[in-house]
Amino acid sequence: MSWRAVGTLDTILLSWIITGKITVALSIGMLELITKTLLYYFHERAWNIVKWGK
Repeated sequence: MSWRAVGTLDTILLSWIITGKITVALSIGMLELITKTLLYYFHERAWNIVKWGK
């Protein structure tokens, strides 16, 4: 969870620097938090199906 928080804060900071708008940066950061959490969940479920390397 701490790494996810660092990653989201990084996204917010970079978005703020690029856009100059904190509201846009926060929106991008929150969207990134949700999508990457969901992607991680489904990635792990799919990888769990793979028999190779276990």
